[in-house]
Amino acid sequence: MILNYREYKSWREGLTVRDVIEENTFTWPKLVVKRNGTVIWPEEYGSTVLDETDDLEVIHLLGGG
Repeated sequence: MILNYREYKSWREGLTVRDVIEENTFTWPKLVVKRNGTVIWPEEYGSTVLDETDDLEVIHLLGGG
């Protein structure tokens, strides 16, 4: 699996988006998560199981004015 353009060596069967966020301490309150280019909503993090061939992006959302 690829996480943010790098190989994710901790992939295992049953790994979810929530697992990846917690294991990598992504603590920013606003995250954008894409799996193979498709947005995954926060309420889906625990139920979205990742495949070994997935490309996952976890991006901190920033705003300002």
